[in-house]
Amino acid sequence: MVDVLLLCEYATLSGGERSMLSTLAGVRNAGFTLAIIAQPEGPLAETLRGMDIELVPFDTFDAAGERLSQGRLRERLSGLLRRRRPKLLHANSLSMGRLSGPVAGELGLPSIAHLRDIIRLSRRAVEDLNRHSRLLAVSRATKDFHVAGGLAAEKIHVLYNGVDLDEFRPRPASGYLHRELGLPAHVPLIGTIGQICLRKAQDVLARAAAIVADELPEVHYVFVGERFSRKAESRRFEAELRAAAVGNLAGRLHFLGVRNDVAEILNELTLLVHPARQEPLGRVLLEAAASGVAVTATSVGGACEIFPPSSNCALLVPPDDVEALSAAILELLADRPLRSRLAAAARRRAEEVFDVGRAVEGLIAHYVATSVDRTPYGS
Repeated sequence: MVDVLLLCEYATLSGGERSMLSTLAGVRNAGFTLAIIAQPEGPLAETLRGMDIELVPFDTFDAAGERLSQGRLRERLSGLLRRRRPKLLHANSLSMGRLSGPVAGELGLPSIAHLRDIIRLSRRAVEDLNRHSRLLAVSRATKDFHVAGGLAAEKIHVLYNGVDLDEFRPRPASGYLHRELGLPAHVPLIGTIGQICLRKAQDVLARAAAIVADELPEVHYVFVGERFSRKAESRRFEAELRAAAVGNLAGRLHFLGVRNDVAEILNELTLLVHPARQEPLGRVLLEAAASGVAVTATSVGGACEIFPPSSNCALLVPPDDVEALSAAILELLADRPLRSRLAAAARRRAEEVFDVGRAVEGLIAHYVATSVDRTPYGS
């Protein structure tokens, strides 16, 4: 019998998937057996095969590429769980938590749903999520939002994501990214990392960059990530973002797509900018902190928990405030000692609070506590 089955929503590797993957070795080393229910093909599936972790195929789309109905998916999930008979089900996203809550409840299966999003929920979605034994929120901001929306406060526990402090660590810049982009070594390089979408607000950075360029025309910007949404508004957002590379920004916005060398890219940056309009926690902020990179970010959601004011380890600005963001960028570019102080304080903050080992210990404690909550499958 598999101890834990993890249910994943996407075939891609975004923050939620990377946070989950970072815990698997530690959970296995603690004696748990794991298998992952996920889309059968894609970057996540390839990564799991490379880690020698069992992938249980669960395609949420039909042959025509249309998403299966919630009812049909629940039927398939119920059959899968009855065959596999895990001791615990862990849904790795809010959407998969909603899908699996009623199934786990009917089977009497101890279950956890991870709340990695701050989005408004319908009454039915709240009911579905409340069927789980336990809910894990990635930040206090995420917990508070969902408790206000009706999720059972007594079921929600805050568990911060963790980061590998060896993979992401301060290192001297090698200059490889400048060489890749054909830039002189002295050129300041500002980066933003994340899915290209309205929530991540790369458009705000582009507008701020145009202001910065009037004073510091040599600065270049890298956008790491791609658009996953197929919605018309998302396509339009990306097109408008790419179209911003004109005038004083011509040739200065570099769109790198999805990269597997983020840990190395962070060390090449002069500054990491995270202009999100909403952020449950922000994995790239943890990675940047661990890497000893100066950060300016918006004071939304969990970002304020990663970088509380008393820690003095980042410059936070209001969301959607182009002037405040451009001012923060100019201040940091002009003050190398300030960048160094923020970077060193951010690394200490990562070591104290966001070590992946701490996240693994917390997750294991929740697994142990949850697995005794119910007697599954009516046995």
